[in-house]
Amino acid sequence: MKKIAILGSTGSIGTQTLEIVRENPDLEVVALAAGNNVKLLEEQIREFKPRLVSLQSEAACEELKTRIADLQVEVVPGMDGLIQIAEMEESEVLVTAIVGMIGIRPTIAAIKKKKDIALANKETLVTAGHIIMPLAEQMGVSILPVDSEHSAIFQSMQGENKDRISKLLITASGGPFRGKTKDELVNMQVEDALKHPNWSMGSKITIDSATLVNKGLEVMEAKWLFDVDLDRIQVVVHPQSIIHSMVEYVDGGIIAQLGTPDMKLPIQYALFYPDRRPMAGKRVDFYELGSITFEKPDMETFTGLKLAMRAATEGGSIPTVFNAANEKAVSLFLNRKIRFLEIPEIIEMCMDAHRKVENPNVEQILAAENETYELIQAKYGI
Repeated sequence: MKKIAILGSTGSIGTQTLEIVRENPDLEVVALAAGNNVKLLEEQIREFKPRLVSLQSEAACEELKTRIADLQVEVVPGMDGLIQIAEMEESEVLVTAIVGMIGIRPTIAAIKKKKDIALANKETLVTAGHIIMPLAEQMGVSILPVDSEHSAIFQSMQGENKDRISKLLITASGGPFRGKTKDELVNMQVEDALKHPNWSMGSKITIDSATLVNKGLEVMEAKWLFDVDLDRIQVVVHPQSIIHSMVEYVDGGIIAQLGTPDMKLPIQYALFYPDRRPMAGKRVDFYELGSITFEKPDMETFTGLKLAMRAATEGGSIPTVFNAANEKAVSLFLNRKIRFLEIPEIIEMCMDAHRKVENPNVEQILAAENETYELIQAKYGI
């Protein structure tokens, strides 16, 4: 019986992880953490019977305690709850499906307790990869990628010599606005940006896909996960989302991982690695597919990717500013406070204003995040 804890259990990755638990009786959920979705978390608690749970606010936790008064479940609010779950003695794997830099501290806490990490929280490596990866190596902990692109790279590296990697090829669908001009993007609304052609994801990551910011975050994450220099990571637009990413080796051979656009595959692979388990669902039908195509990303129209590459190159605390500015800008867009094309404008403004810290610790990372939020607040008054 493999015992897992999940941070972000009510989100897209969290709920799909629980679907896999349903299908594999040798998985046991010992702890769950969510934002403030009390109703859904209560349903999950009653079904999966964890011993420890957490919600962000104390008010939500008090409501949850009332709802589950008939159960023996410990409820701990906020960061204290996340850390307690991360350090929980019974768990073997921590699934970090929580959104945002709030995932950094619990991930570090879990690694120090020698828990393997099924990583779906991009921000952890984007902003603190220089802390996380050396610590994981020191503690003998596996960082198992859940993101479909990084899982594809990870799968394409099995049985290969890492020193023989020539290039990582990260595929992108191009999002809902692929092929559009800046003029066409001016009046795009939230509903337009949320219409992803292939993937069913949370709203934040879907907007990130529309701006191509998501692909920039994935490049930064891949740099740390696979210890590959930025100049050996290439983004390729692949509209069909069948090839999830590829690895080119020094002899010119390229190994790719293919499959339908379904996040359950990389989640399950991370949970059972190095084993593969049967999984229901649609398979790729190459006769039906007919062809697959590739394009160069348009970084002049989708400047979010261009800014991400700049942030990755400058390093230090700049990726934190990039990430924090994007998080805030996406939130403002989803709440209809700004236009779609203002998202990269806000990111660039914050990057230009920031004084870089070369090798930031966790406190400096979080300080850069706060500084970025304050700048946006002062500039936009929202």
